[in-house]
Amino acid sequence: MAGDQISGATVLRRALRRQRRRLVTGVALLCTHQAAEALVPVAIGVIIDRAVATGDVRALLVSLAGLAALFTVLAFAYRTGARQSYAALEHEAHTLRVEIAGSALDPRGRRSALRHGELLNVTASDAELTALVVRVAGLTAAAVTALVVAAVALLVVDVPLGLGVLVGVPLVVLALQRMAPLLTRRSAAQQEALATTTALAVDLVTGLRVLRGIGAQDHAARRYARASGHALDVTLRAATTKGLHLGLTTTVNGLFLAAVAGVAGWLALQGRLTVGELVAVVGLAQFVAEPVQTLGYCVQLHAMARASAGRVAQVLGAAPLVRPGTAGPPAPGPSRLRLDQVGYAGLDGISLHLDAGEVLGVLAYDPSDGEALVTLLSGRVPREDYRGTWYVDDTPAEELHVDALRGTVLVEQHDVALFEGTLRDNLIAGGAADEAALGVAVRAAAAEDVLAAHPHGLDRVLTERGANLSGGQRQRIGLARALAADPPVLVLHDPTTAVDAVTEALVAEGLTAARATAGRGTVLVTSSPALLRIAHRVAVLDGGRVVAEGPHERLLAADARYREEVLR
Repeated sequence: MAGDQISGATVLRRALRRQRRRLVTGVALLCTHQAAEALVPVAIGVIIDRAVATGDVRALLVSLAGLAALFTVLAFAYRTGARQSYAALEHEAHTLRVEIAGSALDPRGRRSALRHGELLNVTASDAELTALVVRVAGLTAAAVTALVVAAVALLVVDVPLGLGVLVGVPLVVLALQRMAPLLTRRSAAQQEALATTTALAVDLVTGLRVLRGIGAQDHAARRYARASGHALDVTLRAATTKGLHLGLTTTVNGLFLAAVAGVAGWLALQGRLTVGELVAVVGLAQFVAEPVQTLGYCVQLHAMARASAGRVAQVLGAAPLVRPGTAGPPAPGPSRLRLDQVGYAGLDGISLHLDAGEVLGVLAYDPSDGEALVTLLSGRVPREDYRGTWYVDDTPAEELHVDALRGTVLVEQHDVALFEGTLRDNLIAGGAADEAALGVAVRAAAAEDVLAAHPHGLDRVLTERGANLSGGQRQRIGLARALAADPPVLVLHDPTTAVDAVTEALVAEGLTAARATAGRGTVLVTSSPALLRIAHRVAVLDGGRVVAEGPHERLLAADARYREEVLR
């Protein structure tokens, strides 16, 4: 269903279907518990009339044994039923979290329009709230069962009294249901405000070093305070609505209880009810307060689940960003990459080719042109957003399956993404590189000092986004990871901007050796003279077009603009 247009109601119905086995078991046991609990005042009334009032000791002992059995069934049914219901809720929340994570990690990308922090909030909060629909189903069924049993018991005692309860309870529930749309809107606004605040917090924490560097941390703190204040206001409005609903539920429930008890008392004074029946009626009237309160609570829970389900549906139903083809990995050709009159963003009909075994340097006078080229080669641009065609081993990229494309062309972005875990896990990244291959990749990326600086070496633990490494160390670990994957075509975007000149020279030397394997192709989008020097050819982009092409040394000697950009 992921990728289809779905609604919040669809998400809720699917949750109930998926958990139907646990739900049915839990509902059956909870309904048994509520039926047994409703029979407790009835049993006490019978004991009073048939044992206490008559002075029959034997009947009293039998009745007490029966009451004990009733309480045993009641307790066992609740314990087991509640366990099944909560198991269903937690399993559904887990399933939703996995689905949302799968959607967020879809290699095709998704058009959900949500930032990372908002996705985090949907995964952590909305998935849990959506799963509440499972609990709502169980509680509602149990409450209805309790009301039906209580109404039947009252009908047996006195028909008009029982009819009054049967008619009055639905009217009370319908009256309370009138606030459900408002509760849903307030809950949706609350979740949206909290998600926006979470997203902003993620952005600020991610860019904290930059903010401190430019002295903008105070402005960022004020911006977050405003967003958090708005979330507080929205949350308080939602809490006010929930409190009003709860207060109305309690008030209406109390008035209904008083009315039933008052009528029962009047009937007893008229001699139409025995003492035992009066006790049973008053006990049932008091008991009815609980399921009515539960139904009011279910209205709140359903409103919250419905609001969150809409946000979950926004993620799961988001259309893929790109729609790749079905072709498998292409056979290696003499030209590993070829762009034919491609236009995208600032690129204006560029034509490039990367031959097998070649290192191609790309110098973009406007950095945005280099970013556009890297984004295009990463396969994250929808076909309708660019003109022309780009080929991988003479196969149009849009015809390749996403796994075939990513397995052939690996793009290592300038902003290196490292994950919490060990260096080894980050370097392998789900692959199967052995210790020797990792060592070769680390040496080629001039990252041996990163391992040597810590006693655990490859087993050194990185914090989130590799925050316990310097910028240069993160770049080199990212480069080592790309080299360890050994893709047929490797695209690197400014891989050495955070390292010194000596280390950059070592990286250039390591790249030359690591990518010397026959048939491999490498694209270096950079302005680094050390890296451009190892390229067989350099293509120069200006105004979105290729304006010059040739060996680095020749361009350096003949082109003043090139010389200025590279040597500044």
